[in-house]
Amino acid sequence: MDETLHPSTLSEILDRTAQIYRSRFPVFFGIAFFPTATLLVFAGAVALVALRLHPGSGANQFAQGMFVFAAVAGFMLIGLPALLGTTALATAALSHAAARSVFGQPITIRASYKAVWPRGWRYIGLFVAQFAAVWMVPFIAWSFLIMIAAGLAALAQSAGGGLFVFATLLVVLGLVCYGFWMALRLSLGFPACVVEQTGAWAALKRSWSLGNGTRGRILVLYLLGGALNWILSFAIWVPFVVLIQFIPGADSLKHQQTFTTLVLLVVYGAGFAVQAFTRPLYAIALIVFYYDQRIRQEGFDIEWMMLKAGLMPPSQPQPAQQPQPWAQAVAAIGSERTHEAISPQLSAPDPTAPNPLQPASGDHA
Repeated sequence: MDETLHPSTLSEILDRTAQIYRSRFPVFFGIAFFPTATLLVFAGAVALVALRLHPGSGANQFAQGMFVFAAVAGFMLIGLPALLGTTALATAALSHAAARSVFGQPITIRASYKAVWPRGWRYIGLFVAQFAAVWMVPFIAWSFLIMIAAGLAALAQSAGGGLFVFATLLVVLGLVCYGFWMALRLSLGFPACVVEQTGAWAALKRSWSLGNGTRGRILVLYLLGGALNWILSFAIWVPFVVLIQFIPGADSLKHQQTFTTLVLLVVYGAGFAVQAFTRPLYAIALIVFYYDQRIRQEGFDIEWMMLKAGLMPPSQPQPAQQPQPWAQAVAAIGSERTHEAISPQLSAPDPTAPNPLQPASGDHA
């Protein structure tokens, strides 16, 4: 690493994030492309199903109902697991690549995915736990509280409508605040899980404690990222919509459905492209936040300077049997030998994982 480690301000963290992303843009964009492409494929399939449906009666309605049921079932059985797996692996691969980039180590798309592949179930479990804590818990609570509010509105018949609306607004506001708060508390889960090679639950607890004192800065990061998403999407699809207006016959009834479909495809495609572009920014920034918090809370910069000065030996990974790839282990679940193979010990870290105390060759402070 070329610069001295020290506690960084928010502007320094954002500047460091932009530098890393700009210097390794093809790699980070390539890593983020796979989950975005998966989402685009299945979203396009859903759009095609919706376009094929036309009003009908009798046997036609029954056939359409069966077609929709088969499409939904196929998406639930194939689409959601594929989207879940690619998103979790891509998030872990981005964290791995960002952690190596912070210390000037080389990264590639293939090497990043290869490094996180053997522990894929761990990262999928972490992603599911984060999703459940941030989204599922509020949704369940919202459904339950809405039923209570509806009951209260039914009891108070004179002011039932106003009471129901007021209670709904309070519930939505409270759950939105909870979602932001929980997302900030768990935001450092993937950096901790990838760098420290801990389990999903340990990574969540690590994020909970390590994020103390920096949640406001991470909130600013999320707000800036959301604004960037909106600006880029707006800059892509608005000129396209304006251009369509100059096409002869675009507003006629004959071509209205075609052009409407085309506009929707461009809008959704622009959204997916922007998502692939901005996803690495979050991963890189969270890794920088992770190391900044370790500097502030654990004196990581002192350890790094001692290592550079030769006052402490570098942390060398011990040779250990590589864990069996998680996809191959599915067929052998129930075997004790396989269970031991897919549960690596923390005392024997993966040599391909980013080692925060192992400097890259030719690296100088």
